[in-house]
Amino acid sequence: MAATVVRYLRSVGSPTSAGAEPDTAVIDAHPRPELRAVREDERAPVSPAEFRAVLGNFASGVTIVTAPPGEGENGPAGFACQSFASLSLDPPLVTFMVARTSTTWPRIARAGVFCVNILGAAQGELCRAFAVSGADKFAGVGHRPAPATGSPQLDDVPAWIDCRVHAVHTGGDHLIVVGRVEAMGARDEGEPLLFFKGRFGRLTTD
Repeated sequence: MAATVVRYLRSVGSPTSAGAEPDTAVIDAHPRPELRAVREDERAPVSPAEFRAVLGNFASGVTIVTAPPGEGENGPAGFACQSFASLSLDPPLVTFMVARTSTTWPRIARAGVFCVNILGAAQGELCRAFAVSGADKFAGVGHRPAPATGSPQLDDVPAWIDCRVHAVHTGGDHLIVVGRVEAMGARDEGEPLLFFKGRFGRLTTD
């Protein structure tokens, strides 16, 4: 597991493995950043509502990020993620953003691996199921172990990217997770699921 993930887990009080190597066992806790962008007596430059409304004009694809179960866990972890992107060709890196308050992210961090499942146009309900906190998200969902990491590769997705955690950076109230691609695949059929102005959409061509 990347040293940055170890630092993150230490910062939130999660235990690391008793068999951790000496050089990672002595890493200082990852500092929590100051999340305020302005002082108490200043007005924020934009309101949260305005921020969401304007950024909602940027259409994006939709993914489900999954990880295998850790020691003592009953099942795999996963959450719906809109903020996914490719990052680097050499080495092959991808990135996604996750809220610091996420209860799923610490499980992915402990696993040190994840699979990004890119959703198709007909998989809106699947996305909604993985957006719910506390539910058994994998109930009735077909999946198989991804070839490199064993993370759940969901059935019938147009594409998947199997990764190991490469780095984790802080970004305000979110974390920026960078993954190194170990394996990937795609089906040459189907349309993507899109998210635009708070709603799912489909790709249309002239």
